[in-house]
Amino acid sequence: MIAVGLMSGTSADGVSVAAIRTGPPLRFLAYRTFPYPRALRERVLGARALRTPELSELNGDLGRFFAACAKKFIGKGRVDVIGSHGQTVWHEPGRHTLQIGEAAHIAAATGVPTVCDFRPADIAAGGQGAPLVSFFDRHVFGVRNAATLNLGGIANVTVLSKQPAGFDTGPGNCLIDEAMRIAYGKPHDEGGRRAAQGLIDYKLLKRLDDPWLRKPPPKSTGRERFSREFLLDRAGRELQRRPADVVATLTLFTAETVARAIARFVKRPLQEVIVSGGGMFNRTLMSQLEWTLWPAVPRPVTVYGMHPLAKEPAAFALLAAQTLQGKPGNVPSVTGASRPAVLGKLLR
Repeated sequence: MIAVGLMSGTSADGVSVAAIRTGPPLRFLAYRTFPYPRALRERVLGARALRTPELSELNGDLGRFFAACAKKFIGKGRVDVIGSHGQTVWHEPGRHTLQIGEAAHIAAATGVPTVCDFRPADIAAGGQGAPLVSFFDRHVFGVRNAATLNLGGIANVTVLSKQPAGFDTGPGNCLIDEAMRIAYGKPHDEGGRRAAQGLIDYKLLKRLDDPWLRKPPPKSTGRERFSREFLLDRAGRELQRRPADVVATLTLFTAETVARAIARFVKRPLQEVIVSGGGMFNRTLMSQLEWTLWPAVPRPVTVYGMHPLAKEPAAFALLAAQTLQGKPGNVPSVTGASRPAVLGKLLR
């Protein structure tokens, strides 16, 4: 089966699209990212504060953008199913969740069965609704003494043990990106260069701590917690006076929260942590992970033949294929669901 997945994460950079052949074995076929136009990205980043009519309008506009991306990506190729995660605008773990980007536009534009709204079925089964990429991680990497780490806006891990575990660790790129937007008018810290120029503020590092970080799995989070307000409350003054130091400190904070979560919640030492997501391009962050994760070795997912941004859209391509076949796609030991569940809503 040929499946295509579309994903826009909490960083809201744009829409990542990947095509896979489900196999076995699973094969990556193609990947591309379509950046959001600046005005659309600003609307996405401000979506939490929108009134109902504005949110409804954004849902439609995003759906049309996703549809245009899917149509351009597929071209004249044959595709059996599309999975669209959509854009998360609110996630209350285990209670309710909202991903927008009306998928009916994708199905109409491409003529391909399209699966959307993956999270609610897991929540209805008593789960967190996230993370869902653990199904893909287990499918692709199997059982080994290792974990996968996705450094998107929020960071999440999957432990590849016999009884797979997975959880969000806290902020990935979201606070770093927010600081760069506020202080420098840039969407992210290119290559981690700004962080490399700054000095670590250990008093600020302590203030960034949050009780959620010590909460045991199952656990998931988002911009609802690690938000612009969170950043300004803890680092607003320093961000005005010493922005490079704040970016450096936030980068170390991300590395430390990942490492501490693994140390706290993973029962045995790992040999390897397979890293994907936009944070993989941040050389300062990757360097810090080398010593915070020790003795585990952080290894880029490119070693396994995957583009760093392709894993999550590929995961939702696989989940869409599961749904089309009426098969479960969640991992109850990861999300906390009481049972396996067929995820998503199918549009034809």
